[in-house]
Amino acid sequence: MMNGKDIENDLLGASSPFVFSTVNERSILRLLKLIECDNDKIGSYAKLVDDRNASAHPNGNIFYSEPSALDAKITEILRVVDEIQTHSKSVIGHCYQNFLLENNDADDREYADATDQIREVLIHQHYLSQKDIEICAAFDIAKEFGMQPNFPSIEFLHQTLCKSVSHEI
Repeated sequence: MMNGKDIENDLLGASSPFVFSTVNERSILRLLKLIECDNDKIGSYAKLVDDRNASAHPNGNIFYSEPSALDAKITEILRVVDEIQTHSKSVIGHCYQNFLLENNDADDREYADATDQIREVLIHQHYLSQKDIEICAAFDIAKEFGMQPNFPSIEFLHQTLCKSVSHEI
């Protein structure tokens, strides 16, 4: 049986989000501290898990007496997802900044085609959502990389991603 420290080390070294499936949903929410969510917010998110467990059955049946109650719960869940996404912006920006630095040279990356590199190395390997991609597209590359000699290749990679926001890669 693994102790808490072993589980923590496995989670911190995770190469896939599927590693997190070994921890119960309420506990995994503690990881949101890594993106500066405080205990009160994490507690309110855990309450949503409890509410879901009390009103939904694993067979897919959802038990709400009024459609308006279900609509209110969906609205609350979407609000929380947006809130968590907002907390994630700095982490996503850091990830994207590293991607641009490490992948702007077409001769020195896994895929010569920029679209393939973005899809496979950025999006698929990091499990980015459409909202995450929009955050990347809003990244200010001129501010971060404007003085770099390889700015044109960074800009090309970024513009390729920006074009993909309106078209799914």
